[in-house]
This record gives sequence, C-alpha cells and structure tokens, in this order.
Amino acid sequence: MPRAKTRRDFLQNATAVGIGFWVSGGQAVAQSRSANEKLNIAIIGVEGQGGWNLGQLARTGQNIVALCDAHESRAAKARRRFPKARFCADFRGIVDRKDVDAVLVATPDHVHAPATMAALRAGKHVYCEKPLTHTVFEARQVAEMASRMKRVTQMGTQIHAGNNYRRVVELIESKAIGAVREVHVWVGKAWVGHDRPTDTPVKPPGLHYDLWLGPAPHRPYHPDYLPAKWRGWWDFGGGTLADMACHYCDLPFWALKLKHPHTIEADGPTAHPESAPAQLRVRYAFGARGDLPPVTFTWHHGGLRPAAFAEGKLPSWKGDGVWFVGDKGSMLAGYNNYKLLPEKDFAGFKPPEPYIPNSIGHHREWIEACKTGGPTTCNFAYSGALSETVLLGNVAHRSGVKLEWDAKHLKVTNSPEAQALIHKPYRAGWVL
Repeated sequence: MPRAKTRRDFLQNATAVGIGFWVSGGQAVAQSRSANEKLNIAIIGVEGQGGWNLGQLARTGQNIVALCDAHESRAAKARRRFPKARFCADFRGIVDRKDVDAVLVATPDHVHAPATMAALRAGKHVYCEKPLTHTVFEARQVAEMASRMKRVTQMGTQIHAGNNYRRVVELIESKAIGAVREVHVWVGKAWVGHDRPTDTPVKPPGLHYDLWLGPAPHRPYHPDYLPAKWRGWWDFGGGTLADMACHYCDLPFWALKLKHPHTIEADGPTAHPESAPAQLRVRYAFGARGDLPPVTFTWHHGGLRPAAFAEGKLPSWKGDGVWFVGDKGSMLAGYNNYKLLPEKDFAGFKPPEPYIPNSIGHHREWIEACKTGGPTTCNFAYSGALSETVLLGNVAHRSGVKLEWDAKHLKVTNSPEAQALIHKPYRAGWVL
C-alpha cells in the first residue's frame, strides 16, 4: 500500500504538472500532443458499467495499461482481454504509476470521490461515471481539484453526446416554446434497499470486501449489497435519483443553463435510515439566469409522473422523459425523440438549422481533449454542479426538510440536521 499523500507531496505534484496547461471557463485543457499518439489508460472498476466503458475505450485504440477491481473473480474477463495490463485490487496502487496518462473510474458511487481525487492529485486526466460523487461536498471538492490541477475531465453522462439532445437544446434556446418556467423529469425504475440483513453468508472467492467497502462504514458482507444492489443503500449509493437523474436532468440543465437551486423539497415516504425509497418526487427552485426566468424543476421516479398525464393534458408517452413547459407551448423529450405541443399549433413548424455540432462520441471527446486540448462537454465544472443538485434531492428526502441552499458556501441555511448530510465521515484509513 503506498503511503498517504502529504500536503507537501500535493503541492510539489501540482507545481510539476501545472506547466503546459491552461484553464478556460473552468475546463482544463491539455498541452497539445499528437492526435495519433495513444493514451495510457487505467480502469478502476472493470465489470458492469466499468466493463462497458472498457469496451468503449478499447474501440478507440488506446493503451489499456492497468486494471483495478476489488472483486478479482469478476475481473477475470477483463484481465483475459488485456493480459498485458497490470492488475491491482486497490486503486491506490495504480494512480501514481508514471506510465498512466488518464484514469476511468467506474466503481460504486461511494468510491467515486476517493478514486477520482487520488487520480487528480497524481496529475491524471479523469473520466468518472455518474453521479460524480456520493455526497454534495465531494462533488464540489472534486470539481475544484480538477480546476486546480488543470486536468481534462468528463463525467459519464453518455446521452449528452446524443444528437437528439442537441436538437432539443436548440429548440429551447431558440424559444420555440417561449420562455420556460417549469420543467418535469420522470424515470420509471427504482433502486430500493430495505432493513439491513442480519445473516452473514460467506463472501465469494476473490472479493476483497474491505477494499470494496472503501470509505463506507464497516458492515458484514451480504449479497444484498453487491454486485449492483449497492445502489439502493445510502452507505454505497443514492437510489434511483443518484442512478438516473444525471442522465435525464442533464437535458434541462444544458438547455436552461441551470447550475444551483436555491430551494429543494422532497415528497415521498418517510426516509428509511438505511435505504432509498421506491418512489420520490423532488422540487427544485432555480432563480433567473441572465435573461432567462426562474424555473421550477420537478423530479419524479418509481412510477410517478407529472399530474398532467393523469389529467389528460398530455398525450401518451412511452417510457421516461422530460417535459418543458413554455409560455408559447411545451415539449416532451426523451433520449431519442421529442414532441412539440399542442401538436396542432406546431403543424408545419420548421426547427432551427442545427448549430450545436454533433459529438464525436462521449469517450472520444475526453480522449481527444486529453491529447490535444478541450473542452469536454461534461467536464467536472459542469457535471459537478449537476451532481450537487441531484444529490441535494436525497438530502431533502432524508432530512425531511425543505432546504434553503447557499450554494456559494455549500450550506443548508435552515437545518443543521440536513447540513450533516452534505458530507459523511470516512472510515479510518480513507481520505478525500
């Protein structure tokens, strides 16, 4: 295990890697290098979503030089695919390697921030899955560290690279439905935990469970936690809100230039001390942004939808989506489609000529920016604020308080109990 980083180590490293970089609008931009030169990439978390990310990076032809996973048995497939890559169960054993240019983090949420911060301190470019972190405080710290270290970053909100999102943003920006003061987002799925299990089954072979727990409080191994089921438990994930909101809330954040809400209120069951709810509704209030009016933003999950569907005010819409309500009409949108309403009012409507360039691919954006300069579209300056907002919904639910939020000072001004949920204590031996 490498020794803990000291402040002196950090300052020396920051000075060393700062040469040849500059910052524009909060996005770090790398010193130019040949676009044909391959990056050496380390992957932290190589199964599940991490395995999918690994496949995407492999298609770009980069060098996969290190693999890391606390569950060695599940990592066997990736290790066979990249036999020359060094394997380590502990991410702290690979982030300092001199032959690593960039790191992709695809662990459970509770390890996102420690792994990402370690990589940034080591001077690596970072791609981290969504949500960027497990707590609001971590999101702010990660974004600020990325800015100080001038690294190229990207959060894994892959749909941001989709063409349909670009066309929807153009319609909103061109005022096709007028000024938008209300928006709704809904997702049908639900990650749900329950009371903590009391039995203590034997952990599977190859699982370094203490490493998997990372900064989380110790609890005996149970298959109700991993793989995948960790999302339903507060110690490891943030339920459906943390899992899906960064994807769907990304669209109104982008189109409406949102950043920090000033109040957050949750409507759902009484919060469980251990696990996330099956259904939840969260209302965020955002102030004016330049010439854009204030916006009321409502999240719904677990089968909840805007009341306008039940009232017959909206047409049939399959699956999850976003509803923008403007003063000249409204729009339903999803990953791959949109519908302007009332349909009769938009008969013959011609959308603006596309002006937002199509993406070269979410992973390729990051890779090319690492090589030749940014910006990336979901850099930590943007995605940090998005993640903070998403996670504040869980703070409102768990505290049972309508939050009055001072984003500048990262403070819930009306509730010490809610403020205690903005961050969490780390288990001994783990640091942010």
